[in-house]
Amino acid sequence: MQTLRIKPSSSDPSPSGGDERLDQDPGRDLLPLLAGAAAAIAGVGAVLALTDMDSPLRAPFALFFLLAAPGTAVGIALRGMEPFGRTVASLSAAVALNLLVAQGMLAVHRWSVRGGIAAVAALSSLILLLVLVRRFRGRTVRRRAS
Repeated sequence: MQTLRIKPSSSDPSPSGGDERLDQDPGRDLLPLLAGAAAAIAGVGAVLALTDMDSPLRAPFALFFLLAAPGTAVGIALRGMEPFGRTVASLSAAVALNLLVAQGMLAVHRWSVRGGIAAVAALSSLILLLVLVRRFRGRTVRRRAS
């Protein structure tokens, strides 16, 4: 969609030539705000679960962390997919990662809530780190070839 811009008159007092609020899309700032709120909720859930605090919010926030951390990492890795497919794939991968962590911890008889949260956080960080390293390495290869 193309926006038609009107040239400002010479008597307009603003330096940019118009009202800056009209140039911005009001919904554009909503996505970073929601992402920040989700990161805060996930972080609080991890802290509440790791410190074993008695709070009615501990279970839902920890569950949100267990879905959001690996889901976000896998979602970033699947950047080329369309949004709905990427959402479904990342949530499926988050559930699969949680099940694999739980099954592995039960198999070695080391199950604990703190250990599960820490293992999911470590694996999610590893996935995100590998994605970032791959992207950084891809940029350097392209720069050398140019």
